[in-house]
Amino acid sequence: MAETISSTEVVEQDNNLWSGGKPPMKASYGKLMMWYFLLSDAFTFAGFLIGYGALRFSMPNWPVPEKVFNKFPFTGEANLPLIFVTFMTFVLLASSFTMMRAVQEGHNENRKGVINWMLLTIIGGFTFLGCQAWEWTTLIAKEYTSIHVNPFGRMTEDGIFLNADGSEGEAFEAGYSYLIHNINAHEGGHGEEATADHGEAAVSHSHPGDYPDALIDEDGYIHRKFKVTSGVDAGQVKSAPFGPKAFGALFFFITGFHGFHVFSGVLFLTIILINVISGIYVARKNGYEMVEKIGLYWHFVDLVWVFVFLVYYLL
Repeated sequence: MAETISSTEVVEQDNNLWSGGKPPMKASYGKLMMWYFLLSDAFTFAGFLIGYGALRFSMPNWPVPEKVFNKFPFTGEANLPLIFVTFMTFVLLASSFTMMRAVQEGHNENRKGVINWMLLTIIGGFTFLGCQAWEWTTLIAKEYTSIHVNPFGRMTEDGIFLNADGSEGEAFEAGYSYLIHNINAHEGGHGEEATADHGEAAVSHSHPGDYPDALIDEDGYIHRKFKVTSGVDAGQVKSAPFGPKAFGALFFFITGFHGFHVFSGVLFLTIILINVISGIYVARKNGYEMVEKIGLYWHFVDLVWVFVFLVYYLL
């Protein structure tokens, strides 16, 4: 028997034709579009990290993160592996908590609570960006790392550097001294050079012949120099080969791409905070939905950093 539809039900259906009916999954159009954006962005980050992993495990001499990221502000040359990046991770996760509290206060229509917790979230975002700027500055200005040059090779626990084919080279005392010297920058023996003088073996000359025991790569850079600690050449200063160039390029690209997301998030958080202070969202009576939407984005940025931290710094 066919079901009958009353005239009242027909009128209700006609009235809903132009209103869009019920929101899908009980989510507004704005939040649904935010989820679509985050899903597409997740695929982008996944592609970057998968590409990094493929290169990382295909090169035996890939640098060990504990040997690269071992600096901390105001501690000089102290060896503190991954302590600084752990602090960065804690700051970002803490800002995710403050963002969650801002959303909760928005659901309660508590404007003052939203303002306070969003302000703490913005401070956390700026702190993370400042930490990342210090890390980049250290790698570029002090370690001479760039998208073309990676002065870090892979060292075993016994202090032995690995060659590009994975075989063990000589044992070196890491950090004894090193020099990065761009020979191609010189014209007639004059020009700019990048040097780091940490010992008697660090020299600065203008001609390749002045480095009989140094290795020169295709870009004209003298390789990092170390003091041999064992074998027949113990006590001599020699040079160890650079690590894969892709290390620096991938690091600056992946962390820079994530940093751009953090910067964008801080910018949008600031704009929305100004709107909250002005009282724009009070009249809407929708639980500060705009705060919730930017909260989704901020939680996504924090979650992505957890994967970046796991893949790039811990593997």
